[in-house]
Amino acid sequence: MTHVRHLPSRPGVQAEWPTWADADLVHGYRALGVDRPWLHQVQAADAAWSGRHTVLATSTGSGKSLAFWLPALTTARSAAAGSLLDPGRIESVTRRATTLYLCPTKALAADQLAALDRLLVAARTRDVRVATCDGDTSLEERRWVQEHADVVLTNPDFLHFALLPQHRRWARLLGSLRYVVVDECHAFRGVFGAHVGLVLRRLRRLAASYGATPTFLLASATTSDPAASAARLIGVDPSEVTAVTDDASPAGRKTFVLWQPPELPGTEAPWSSLLPEDDPWATPLALPRHVTRGPDDLSVPAPDDVWGDGATANGTEEPSAVPAGPGGAEPVVLSELLAAVLPGIGTPAPGEGSGPLGTGDRIVAEPSDRPRRTATAEIADLLADLTAAGARSLAFTRSRRGAESVAATTRAHLLEIDPTLAASVSAYRGGYLPEERRALESAIRSGALRALATTNALELGVDISGLDAVLIAGWPGTRVSLWQQAGRAGRAGTDGLVVLVAREDPLDTFLVHHAEAIFDTPVEATVFDTTNPYVLAPHLCAAAAELPLRTEELDLFGPRTADLLAELVERGTLRRRPSGWYWTHNEPASRLTDLRGSGGDPVRVVESVTGRLLGTVDAASADSTVHDGAVYVHQGATFVVDELRLEDGIALVTRRDVDYGTWARWVTTTEIQSVDAEVPWGPITWGFGSVDVTTQVLGYQRKRIPDLQVLGTEELDLPARTLRTTAVWWTAPAEVLLAAGVTVEATPGALHAAEHASIGLLPLLATCDRWDLGGLSTALHVDTEHATVFVHDAYPGGAGFAERGFTLGATWLRATRDAIAACRCLTGCPACVQSPKCGNANNPLDKAAAVRLLDVVLSHAPAA
Repeated sequence: MTHVRHLPSRPGVQAEWPTWADADLVHGYRALGVDRPWLHQVQAADAAWSGRHTVLATSTGSGKSLAFWLPALTTARSAAAGSLLDPGRIESVTRRATTLYLCPTKALAADQLAALDRLLVAARTRDVRVATCDGDTSLEERRWVQEHADVVLTNPDFLHFALLPQHRRWARLLGSLRYVVVDECHAFRGVFGAHVGLVLRRLRRLAASYGATPTFLLASATTSDPAASAARLIGVDPSEVTAVTDDASPAGRKTFVLWQPPELPGTEAPWSSLLPEDDPWATPLALPRHVTRGPDDLSVPAPDDVWGDGATANGTEEPSAVPAGPGGAEPVVLSELLAAVLPGIGTPAPGEGSGPLGTGDRIVAEPSDRPRRTATAEIADLLADLTAAGARSLAFTRSRRGAESVAATTRAHLLEIDPTLAASVSAYRGGYLPEERRALESAIRSGALRALATTNALELGVDISGLDAVLIAGWPGTRVSLWQQAGRAGRAGTDGLVVLVAREDPLDTFLVHHAEAIFDTPVEATVFDTTNPYVLAPHLCAAAAELPLRTEELDLFGPRTADLLAELVERGTLRRRPSGWYWTHNEPASRLTDLRGSGGDPVRVVESVTGRLLGTVDAASADSTVHDGAVYVHQGATFVVDELRLEDGIALVTRRDVDYGTWARWVTTTEIQSVDAEVPWGPITWGFGSVDVTTQVLGYQRKRIPDLQVLGTEELDLPARTLRTTAVWWTAPAEVLLAAGVTVEATPGALHAAEHASIGLLPLLATCDRWDLGGLSTALHVDTEHATVFVHDAYPGGAGFAERGFTLGATWLRATRDAIAACRCLTGCPACVQSPKCGNANNPLDKAAAVRLLDVVLSHAPAA
């Protein structure tokens, strides 16, 4: 353990049920155990009932669903009762108020459907008709939903590809649309968020054409400025959105542990003593002035502050007991659980140069050449200990392979103790069949399962409460994701344990030794730009195909819409008539864009002998995970891939027990296809144009489990996958590197650090998310013939971000240089040159060399 933080408990504040709330629904909620709602639920529900667009941004498990279902279902029941007053009139058929519920995943929609069914049964009402409808819904079921459903639960993809293009079939729903619920709206960020925002504008436009002006109700995790984000998403002024952010639900005390796996013993090489203590290739960096902090200093610590000898952990009282879970197990006392699972809590870990625990010490142990245990191995040990101690837990991993590995290893540990305990642990990830996911969710709720090893598939609001602990294997990428995952522990007001286990990555290492970067830094804002012409253009075409665009509607899509429409007309994409803009092509306009940029339909994994569908794999990852000979793990059972049929989208597998796993080997290249713009900065060249980012899986290794000894290497003949996109790049000829004092050995680290930092800074100028970008740095690129840094859009055809970087090159690079130089870390940290999405484990990175290089590059920048 490197740090322990105790997050205090919070009492709940209740309110009376609104007077307008349907009495039967209130009875139903009370029957389900909700005697009185929390204050924030009533505030949000009242705002929605009054017709105000409303965003509720509170913590995980705070009951956001009640706030939007209470007004929506009350309205539906009132309208249904009104239609019965004169059932013989045709008008009464269309007067039933409808609600459209949108969320990022099908799993969340299914979870909400189950919750609504429980509520309506408890309320003893059958006059509200609720249904899910998505790409998996049959035509017969879809027709029933179109004709009868009062509440439709779906996702933005179905809206874009099916409901809006076929809006005449959904005229009843759209013409009576009273509420649109957008759940987990913080997930709509970057290019995906821009796409969803434009889909919602198209929805508002079509609803208005049928005479409806729906109120939008948005549910979000705690984010920065939720009202502004919600307004940008639905296309209204922020003054029209009511934000409810004060969480009135109770929360138990959370014990949050930062954990670094121990070094592996006995890995010193026989020649280790001959190596010099200092790396001869390291670039020296002047040390900043350190500040000695006293034990009473409560100001926010800086990364390089040194704590005085008197600093000690604050004493805290023991947390209360956690109530028994729904499975009837004995109550788990968190303090006893901590003592059993984390025996060193409250005392410094021997050998770790991190000072007193609980103080927020920022001193990192000297780096060692010895490797550490993997985060997944450490998580599996902790999960086994927690399960044996009676806790109900979730373990979040960074990959599907990691989830299966943690579950299998945990079961193996528990088999040595009690075989029945081993059966209470399972994996949960994307790619499972819907019925499997529903069964697992039900089992963890009921207590039949005690632990799940999962990907971020359970990060969103699927209702799983009563958990004692959450383990997180590696930094999840954003603070929003971290707190979403951590919020699963101690839901419903009970105490909880959260453990973040660092991977062997400089970013993770930095964070577990710099607690202020986690606990004392605000969560990120939700960033996206609906006016981006690369994203807006296909949606204008889709809108014109749905109904011809009129001049008075253009403001809905942003200030640059008229100019973009003129360009689309010039290209022949749209046709201009006095009455508006028309789509005149035979193919559906909705096919011009994919909201998620997923790269194609998923590959189905099918058992050869039985024909049983085991699950699916994303098209983008199929080559590296279900290639011929790959080991595919499903719920602990191993299958070997017999054949990957890419043209059919099928991977045929055979059940086989093996003692090895497979790891794909691939190569990625960036090739300049066209130079659309170029600017010389003396010896340096800035370029913008079209590039091909090509990835090809070349082969795979078989490694024995668990020691990962390589058993063999196989070659594969798979096609290259090419992303045609746009990029900005700048070169660093040899004379520039020499002037910066960057040696041949330091060049890769300097370029890599500059690439990471520039990707991190571009979202400030281009209104995007760093996950919307990719990059490459190389000491010698074949097209430029010099050392080069590329930053490219991570979407087919580009998204305008690289072009913005090229336009503001000097401003962007100067901000990059200043951000690196101003950071008080010694060798690099997440605030400057480390990236949460680096494919090379943030290695090599040379912070000081990057600053010197950027100084020389900027010295050649043209005068403003």
